[in-house]
Amino acid sequence: MKVKVVGLVMLLAVSAVLSACGNVKFKADYNYEMQEFEHINQRNETVSLESLKGKPWLGMYIFTNCVDVCPPMTFNMTQVQEKLVEKGIEDYNIVAFSVDPDVDTPEVLADYLSPYNAPDESKWNLLTGYSQKYIEQFAAKSTKLIVKDDPKTDQVMHAVTFFLVDKDGVLVKQYRGQSDDPSEVPIDTIAVDIETYIEENL
Repeated sequence: MKVKVVGLVMLLAVSAVLSACGNVKFKADYNYEMQEFEHINQRNETVSLESLKGKPWLGMYIFTNCVDVCPPMTFNMTQVQEKLVEKGIEDYNIVAFSVDPDVDTPEVLADYLSPYNAPDESKWNLLTGYSQKYIEQFAAKSTKLIVKDDPKTDQVMHAVTFFLVDKDGVLVKQYRGQSDDPSEVPIDTIAVDIETYIEENL
């Protein structure tokens, strides 16, 4: 009788673990359809919403003259990519929209990633080739995030948010991309979300 009870307890424990694993599903938090775009990246390649479809991508706003939030944000994104590399995940892209396009030419953006040792720079698209007014409107319409030029300085105010866009061009998740406390940036969560999304949708 004792053996049967022990066996039953073990069976229930295994069932609980398997059930927990099976319940890990990707759940979208947002449903923001990205507006169409077609811009130039740091390699002078044309990148559009259409060309990115078929794979999920992580987006953010940065600029090369940024003196505070952009460096830690960019570093954090490289850490997300490091996790993806460790997991053997390849079906994704990273898209960084410059919020200072007059300064951030493709040539300037080409050097931006050098200090960060990104695990795979081929996945990164640093976009420019539009007006300041355009990127402010794009951010508000597509991602519901703020981008605002400061005419008194060479700085641009922008959200410190990472956003996940699905294979169909719909923004489905947002995450804190920068914090004074690095532990508040959900690097592992972002990597797991992308892994789960890919497993369920690609």
